[in-house]
Amino acid sequence: MNHIRLQQTLPQAFARRDAITSQIWHQDIIFSKGKRYLIEAASGTGKSSLCSYIYGYRRDYQGIINFDERNIRSFSVNEWVDIRKHSLSILFQELRIFPELTALENILLKNRLTNYKKNKEIITLFEAIGIPDKINERAGKLSFGQQQRVAFIRSLCQPFDFIFLDEPISHLDNENSVIMSALLMEEAGKQGAGVIVTSIGKHPELEYDETFRL
Repeated sequence: MNHIRLQQTLPQAFARRDAITSQIWHQDIIFSKGKRYLIEAASGTGKSSLCSYIYGYRRDYQGIINFDERNIRSFSVNEWVDIRKHSLSILFQELRIFPELTALENILLKNRLTNYKKNKEIITLFEAIGIPDKINERAGKLSFGQQQRVAFIRSLCQPFDFIFLDEPISHLDNENSVIMSALLMEEAGKQGAGVIVTSIGKHPELEYDETFRL
């Protein structure tokens, strides 16, 4: 996948609003593979909804979302499975961690779909992000910031053309935010992938190609 295009896309919940000032909604926007984008938003402007639309989790929007030249509404279940395994990765704001599984089990559950990372590489990521002692801890016992780092590692454990990160450092200190940014850029660079980050204020300090106001 080389491009994601939004054409007059708008959450159905916003359809009756008299005026919408946005650089994303009701616009013609193209995200290109290999570039870095920041989407700044106030709470309640549909930032998380945008991620869910593009990831195919929700369909309650107007307009068109295309992957390359194809409308995503036309994808079958099997096609979505393949896209989520090989083309799109996402770090949801709410993380979607399985609390009863250990931190490592949460990662392996994803990694086993493609065997993209070796176990040694995954352990190295735990060490780099500062939670090597949490590998075998149940995720539900971790702090939100620690869970956020587990979800981040999980998002890197697959091939992708684009990676979405919805408020990825909201509960991280500056030191860990810098580490996450470096790991993200290393993996995205290795894959030639596009990076799309959403934020309501705090975001990874990357060299963004474009910044949009939602």
